Amino acid sequence: MAIKDNQSKKRYYPLRDASNPYKVTLVEITETQYRALYPEIWATQKREQHHHRCMCTRKYLWKCDANCDLCEYHAAGDMLSLDVPTEDGNANMYDTIPDSAPTMEDVLSDAMLLEQLIARFRELDPDADRIIELLGDELSDRKIAEQLGRKQRTFADQMKKIRTELRKIRGY
Repeated sequence: MAIKDNQSKKRYYPLRDASNPYKVTLVEITETQYRALYPEIWATQKREQHHHRCMCTRKYLWKCDANCDLCEYHAAGDMLSLDVPTEDGNANMYDTIPDSAPTMEDVLSDAMLLEQLIARFRELDPDADRIIELLGDELSDRKIAEQLGRKQRTFADQMKKIRTELRKIRGY
C-alpha cells in the first residue's frame, strides 16, 4: 500500500526564473524524474549545511535546486579563498601562509642530537643497539628485559637512569 501512495503522490521541481533567479516556480515532475534528481539535491543541501554555507530555513527548502551560486540563502561559510589580497594589498593569502616544514638547520641539528643520544646510550649500556631495535618493535620494558635475560625491575631501574641521563643531553 505504501508503494501505491508514493506513486500517486505529486512531485515537484523548483524551476528558477531566468530574469530573476530568486523567483522559483514549482513544476510537476514524474516519480522517475524525482528519484533521479532529488538524491543529488539532498546531498548538496546536506554538504552545504555541514559547511555552514546553506542558511535556508526549513520553510524555504522547497526552493532548493542545488544551484547554490544563484541561491539567496547561500553564504560563504568556512571556505576561504587563498587569492584574497592581504590588508596592504601587496600579496595574497597564499603568499602569507607560513611554511610548516622544518628548516634544514632543524633537520641537521636533530640528526646530530640523535647521534649524540645514541652514542651516549651505547656508553651507558652495552646492549643499546638491541634495546633500540626492540623499542622499535614497540615492546614493553618487561618484554625487552625478558629478551635481554635481565630481571624486569633491574632493567626498569637502569632504563630510568639512562633516560634521565639522555634528557640532560637534550636539555629537558
